[in-house]
Amino acid sequence: MIELTFSAEARAARTRGAPLVALESTIITHGMPWPRNVEVARQIERDIRDAGAVPATVAVIEGRLHIGLERQELQALGRAGEVAKLSRADLAACLATGGTGATTVAATMIAARIAGIEVFATGGIGGVHRGAETSFDISADLHELAQTPVTVVAAGAKAILDLPKTLEVLETLGVPVIAYRQDAFPAFWSADSGLKAPLRMDAPETIARAHALRRAMGLPGGQLVANPIPAADEIPASTLAPVIAAAQARADSLGITGKAVTPFLLQEIFERTDGRSLTANIALVRNNARLAAQIAMALTGL
Repeated sequence: MIELTFSAEARAARTRGAPLVALESTIITHGMPWPRNVEVARQIERDIRDAGAVPATVAVIEGRLHIGLERQELQALGRAGEVAKLSRADLAACLATGGTGATTVAATMIAARIAGIEVFATGGIGGVHRGAETSFDISADLHELAQTPVTVVAAGAKAILDLPKTLEVLETLGVPVIAYRQDAFPAFWSADSGLKAPLRMDAPETIARAHALRRAMGLPGGQLVANPIPAADEIPASTLAPVIAAAQARADSLGITGKAVTPFLLQEIFERTDGRSLTANIALVRNNARLAAQIAMALTGL
């Protein structure tokens, strides 16, 4: 049996039955530079507390799976170099070899399931990359959503992806895709991708009931709650389209593939938008954290 290391806050929440929200750690190690990465991570945790739930940032530290990080652990992770980026394929290997790694969406979902946490907040999920018909580059996040019973709150899928194909794969896998308070599927930095979401729900309580009913019916997998970025923080899709196209063309010309694609594209877009993409990214993650806390509280009420 895997041994989990809970932070004092997460352990206390479990003891008293308080709602917990899982958070990934790649935003700390691969999302932005020190010290802003730790400042943002702490702000997201505060947002969850302010909304009435308890944050549990997930990471592997020296071969131990941590559910919630103490203040000094979060700071050390934020300053560490060469931290592995862990998904389903390499999570167990990192634990077995005593390594340190940050969890992606898929790995965080796995850890949340093991820890009994049913709600997870992130920025955007991975999906089908552009050109996947020849590269076969499809994120493990999609299959994780199909088999791991965690409700994931995200601002849709990352806008650098092929969104129509991503939605098609999610439909094939039987993953509920729920747009929050709108009919359109959001596109990360933009509230509207131009695509209709398969489902719409307008209240955290409804989302929580759907999660509980899936569990009662014995259905595998989780739910994707697509929470649009607040209007004040979004970058219109029409503004981003040529920026993303230019970033993708540069990645192709440099032969960048696999796990290196997403961080490369995000850095390119950051530079080409003079930092606006990162500001929007922080705003949408905080927005997702608040909604995830509300859903977790509603689940506890059920």
